[in-house]
Amino acid sequence: MKHLVEVRGLKKYFPVRAGILQRAGHWVKAVDDVTFSIEEGETLGLVGESGCGKSTTGRAILRLLPVTDGEVLFNGEDLLALKGEELRKARRGFQMIFQDPYASLDPRMTVEQIVGEPLKAHEPWQSAADREARVVEILEAVGLNASHLRRFPFEFSGGQRQRIGIARTLILKPSLIVADEPVSALDVSVQAQVINLLVQMRERFRLTYLFISHDLSVVRHISDRVAVMYLGRIVELAGKKDLFGSPMHPYTEALLSAVPVPDFSGDPRKRILLAGDVPSPLNPPVGCHFHPRCSRAMEVCAKKIPALREQGSGHHVACHLYN
Repeated sequence: MKHLVEVRGLKKYFPVRAGILQRAGHWVKAVDDVTFSIEEGETLGLVGESGCGKSTTGRAILRLLPVTDGEVLFNGEDLLALKGEELRKARRGFQMIFQDPYASLDPRMTVEQIVGEPLKAHEPWQSAADREARVVEILEAVGLNASHLRRFPFEFSGGQRQRIGIARTLILKPSLIVADEPVSALDVSVQAQVINLLVQMRERFRLTYLFISHDLSVVRHISDRVAVMYLGRIVELAGKKDLFGSPMHPYTEALLSAVPVPDFSGDPRKRILLAGDVPSPLNPPVGCHFHPRCSRAMEVCAKKIPALREQGSGHHVACHLYN
C-alpha cells in the first residue's frame, strides 16, 4: 500500500514568555519527535489523555499551526516547504473536521454559504448555479437536503451541525481528513450516527482518516491502526486487533483497563490505577515520560528515552521492557 501521509520527527513547542521583554524562557513540548505514516484508504486512530498533544499533532500536520521541526510528507510532497499559492493549492487535498459543531460554523452564514465557501476559494470560475448543485449533492450525501440551503446554523441540532461541517470538509473531494474529536460534543444517541456516516463517506469517497479521540470504544470501531500518545510522544502503534488484544506498553494497558465492559461479557480485565497525575509538558520527567507513574519502571527508564521500535507484525512500542 502507498503511504499517503508520512510524519517524521514532528515537533511543536510553544514558548512560555516572561518578563518585561516577553522572552521565551521555557517551552511547552506539546508534540515531541512524533513519527508515523498513514496508508491510502486507512483510518489511523490517535488516542490519549487530554493534553497529550493529539489535537496539536493534527493541526500541525495540516499546517494550521507552525511546526518547530520535522517533516510532513503528503503524497510524497513536503508540506512544510510549501508557501503561498503552492500551499493554498495543496490544501484541497486535506481538510479537517473540528470538535465543536457549535463553534466551527459561522452563525451569520447560511448552509449554502458555509458548505460552498471552499468552492468559491478554490474554484472561483464556477457559476452560482453549478456551485449550488454541488452543495446540494454533498448535503444529500451526509443526510441533509436542498431544503436546508437557506437556513442558519442555530436552526439545527448538534448532530445536524456536525453533518454540515462534514459536508464542508468533503466539498473539495480531499484525500485526507483529520477528524479532531468529531463526536465528543454530541449526545451519545447521535454519536453512533455520525461515526457510521464517517465510515460510509470513507468508502464512498475513498478517504483516508487521522481520527483523533480519547474514546477508545469509538476508536476501536472506526480505526484500522491505533497510535497511543502520552505527553507529546507516541508510546505504542499497532493494528487495532493487536493493540486491543495484546497491548505492550504499560500506559496502553492502563488505558484499556478503564474501558467499561458489561458484567456478562466474561472479560477478566482488571482495572489498573496509575499513581500520581499526568506531568506538566512544561517540565516533563527525564527519560521515559511515563516512568513516574509506571509500576514496572526500571532504573534505565529515569535516564534514557525509549525509542519507538517494531516488535513484530507492525507492532511498535516505546518501552525499555522491550528495547
